[in-house]
Formats: sequence, C-alpha cells, structure tokens
Amino acid sequence: MPSPVDPSPSHPARLRVGVIGAGKVGVVLGAALARAGHKLVAVTAVSDASVRRAAAMLPGVPIRRPSAVLADADLVLLTVPDDALPGLVNGLAATDAPVEGRILAHTSGRYGVGVLDSTTRRGALPLALHPVMTFAGRSDDLNRLSGISFGVTAPAALRPVAEVLVIEMGGEPVFIDEDRRGLYHAALASGANHLVTLVVQSAELLGMAGAGQRAGARRRGPDRAGGPR
Repeated sequence: MPSPVDPSPSHPARLRVGVIGAGKVGVVLGAALARAGHKLVAVTAVSDASVRRAAAMLPGVPIRRPSAVLADADLVLLTVPDDALPGLVNGLAATDAPVEGRILAHTSGRYGVGVLDSTTRRGALPLALHPVMTFAGRSDDLNRLSGISFGVTAPAALRPVAEVLVIEMGGEPVFIDEDRRGLYHAALASGANHLVTLVVQSAELLGMAGAGQRAGARRRGPDRAGGPR
C-alpha cells in the first residue's frame, strides 16, 4: 500500500516542508503537501503519541528540534494547539531561530497573521491556514480534505501562495480579513456547540418517542401482541 507521503511525480515549485507539532492536524497536512509533490524534510514530536503518529503518517521524515526544522525548510507548518501558538512563535523569535525568508503557516482558527508578528519582523512570511474539519490523524483524513474550506488570512502579496497551498492540499480557500478573524472563530465555535446540543436533544426526543425500543424489538423478533407473524 502506498505511503501517505508518496509524492506526485512532479511539481513546478517544489518546497521543502517542515512540521512543528506532530498532532492530528500537522501530520495530515504534511502528508497532503507531500502527496502534492513537496518534500517533507523534518518534523517535531515530543510525546510518545506524537512520535508514533509521525512514524505512521510521515514515515522516514526525521524528528528534529524546531530550530533544525526551520533551518531545513522553505515552508513550516505550525500545527500546535491555539493556546500554545503565541508562546511557540515568540520563543522562535527570541531564540533567533532561522525564520527569515521562510513561509510560516499556522492552522489556528482563532488567530490571523498578527500572532506571527514577532517572526514577521525578522523576515518570516506569515500565513494563517485553518482547515474547517475534525481530524483523526489517520491516512483516511487525506481524502476527507477534498473540498474542505480553509479560513485563510495572509498579506496581499502572499494570498496567491496561500491559495495554491490550500488547493494542493485538496481544500477550498476562503479569505478572512485579519480584523474579522475573531468573528470567524466565534461563528465556527458557536455552530459546533449548537450542533452538539441539537444532536443530543434529537437523541433524547427519539428516546422519548420509543425509537430505541423499536430498534431493540426488531432485533429480538416480531411482537407477539400483534406484530407481523
């Protein structure tokens, strides 16, 4: 069976890609870019779970420290939890990590490119690429990326780059202005919370209606009091 990172035969503008954060999102997007023809050069992984995930989804890609990932890459995905992103970015800037000329793309829905300012001042090229999808961190996520919307925030000069990267991963770019990013995130969070509530309420109503009981009766066989014989 082909590896999730088997690349396409050729690519007109092949990038060296690094992933900082081998979570469920990072390994899938890394594999998607590799499938599009880019070259994965390094990934960071700290926990046992992330090490196993990287080995499964990005086989053969070396695990390195963040500064080493940056040194080897043209494009670096910052795929860490929202709460960890500002600290990661500021830490890279404070330690003089080699960010100049690198595309730094985070995947948080909460933030636009402003969260990357400390690295942008050092010459990094900032992108915010948020896939509107729940990830399992498995190879089947790659096909599920097809047609998924990405909330994209980028400087005007980098919008074409962001658009191409999203399309290569199988997604559809939706551009969100920096000052609207908070509203975008709130809308998604509200929709998700209401959906969960709706599903729970629907399940409770179905239970009250006896839908679960009828399913059980069907498994047991016909109702002797008057069901089909």
